[in-house]
Amino acid sequence: MSGSGKSVALKTFEDLGYYCVDNLPAELLPEFVRRMLASHASPERIAVGIDARSLGDLSDLPEALSQIGAQGMDTRLLFFDTRDEVLLRRYADTRRRHPLSHLGLVLPDAISLERQALKPLRQIADHVLDTSELNVHQMRRHILTEYELSGAGLSLLFESFAYRRGVPAEADFVFDARVLPNPHWDARLRPLSGRDAAVADHLDADPEVIAYVAQVQGFLDTWLPKLRSETRSYVTVAFGCTGGRHRSVYLAERLARHCRESGWVEVAVHHRELD
Repeated sequence: MSGSGKSVALKTFEDLGYYCVDNLPAELLPEFVRRMLASHASPERIAVGIDARSLGDLSDLPEALSQIGAQGMDTRLLFFDTRDEVLLRRYADTRRRHPLSHLGLVLPDAISLERQALKPLRQIADHVLDTSELNVHQMRRHILTEYELSGAGLSLLFESFAYRRGVPAEADFVFDARVLPNPHWDARLRPLSGRDAAVADHLDADPEVIAYVAQVQGFLDTWLPKLRSETRSYVTVAFGCTGGRHRSVYLAERLARHCRESGWVEVAVHHRELD
């Protein structure tokens, strides 16, 4: 359903390493996949967003998925849904136009028509995620952690946050970065974030930061592998600082990169105060 969070979902899948395409007509899907498979740098995983803007050929989607399966690809259909009253409120808050508004329909009628058109797809979906009670951050975390799409085993989520907004309830391990020097007090670095090279270089040059990172790496290298034997699909490692912009972001990115380089397959990053 338009307004249920498909754009957020695609961005999240992109962070998970998927090759993402939005608003692809369903009838073009098999040819698109064929070309991707034939390309020199063929992606291992693809996520394609299709919504009411493809209203005319949505009935082609089941056949398109069948053709893709015949090419040897495993396909999964995820349907993102939201209650009508929540959709109405979201459109009122964002003042965006519904994709079917060009038909001259008022918003409630556009939502009703879209729901009717998408009903067959919802019925054949492998997963249905109702986002009515989820904000952007909760939805992103839900996809990153609770959807075990690849079957690759334990998934790792590295999250940054600001202590003034509370510790993420889903965190399994929490590390406090407020003991480290704060780039906020450098006028050149204040407008940047821990994603920026200037902030990373500044922190990399500090002996306290180097020692902190080494100790956290040692902890994760020791204990994360032991969790593989547990009956769980994901682990969330959270880093907090005062504003959730510099130190915690830097650490989440740095430790996520370390785990990828150490052979972990499913590694994602979420910056609560930035994303």
